[in-house]
Amino acid sequence: MEELPIPLPDLEPGWVWLVGAGPGDPGLLSLLGYHALRQADVVVYDALVDERIVRLARPGAALEYAGKRGGKPSPTQPDISARLVGHARARRRVLRLKGGDPLVFGRGGEEALALVAAGVPFRIVPGITSGIGGLAYAGIPVTHRDTNQVVTFVTGHGVAGDIPDGLDWTALARGSPALVFYMATQHLGAIAERLIAAGRAPDEPVAVVSRAATDQQRVVETTLGRAAADVAAARLEPPALVAVGPIVRLRAGLDWLGALAGRRLSADPLGLKPPPDLKQGAGDI
Repeated sequence: MEELPIPLPDLEPGWVWLVGAGPGDPGLLSLLGYHALRQADVVVYDALVDERIVRLARPGAALEYAGKRGGKPSPTQPDISARLVGHARARRRVLRLKGGDPLVFGRGGEEALALVAAGVPFRIVPGITSGIGGLAYAGIPVTHRDTNQVVTFVTGHGVAGDIPDGLDWTALARGSPALVFYMATQHLGAIAERLIAAGRAPDEPVAVVSRAATDQQRVVETTLGRAAADVAAARLEPPALVAVGPIVRLRAGLDWLGALAGRRLSADPLGLKPPPDLKQGAGDI
C-alpha cells in the first residue's frame, strides 16, 4: 500500500469506520476516506457511492453492496448494522462507505449507535453532503449574502416513504429563504402545494438536480408552481436534490460546468448593481 505524505490513523482490526464518500465525483473523497479504502478488509457500500470510488479498495478486499432503493428489494437497516458488527467481531477492518455525509440523512447515526451497543469501536469520517457539494456542481450556492443568511435542509420522505410527519410547513416556508430537499422528487407536487399554501410564491425559482456531481448530472430550472410537472416532463431520474429560493437565480452566473460546455455566465445574476470598486461594463463572461 502506498504511503501518504502526512500521518493518518490506521484502520485497525475490529474497528468500523463510517466514511462519507461525497456526492458523486471521486475527486471529492477525503484523504481519510481514501486511506481507509486502501486498508479495509471489508467495504460495505451504498447505492449512492460512485463505482469508481469502490474500485479504489485495496486488492483482495471484500466488497459488499448494501444499497437501499425505493421500490426495490433492499437490506434492512438492522441487517446492515448486524453485518457491520459481525465483521468487526471477526477482527476484520471494516469500512462502511456512504454517499454524501454519513450523518446527513445517511442513517450513519443509527449505525454508529448499533456499534456502541455491541461494544464495537468506530470512527466517523465526514463527507461532503450532496445538499452542499451537489448543488455546487450545479452552480447553486446554499448561501449568498445578497439572498439569504439561513439555509434549511429537509428530507423529502419519512421512514414509511411518505412526506415526513411533523413538519411545520408555515415555519419552514416563512423562516428560511433557501430550502434544500433531499430525496423529494416523488412527493414534489405535494411539497410544493404545502409551501405555497404556507406563503411561498408559485413563481419562486426552483432547481432540481438529478445525479449531482456525476457524469449524468441534469438540472431543471423551474418554479415552485410548475416544478412537479416540469420534472415529470424531463423524466429526471433519482437521486435528485430540490433547491427552492433566490439562491437558484445565482446559477445564471455560477454554472461553471455549463461554462465549460459553452454557456455564457452573467456577472450580475441577481440584477444588482456591481460594487463601486468593480470595473464597469464587464457584461457577460
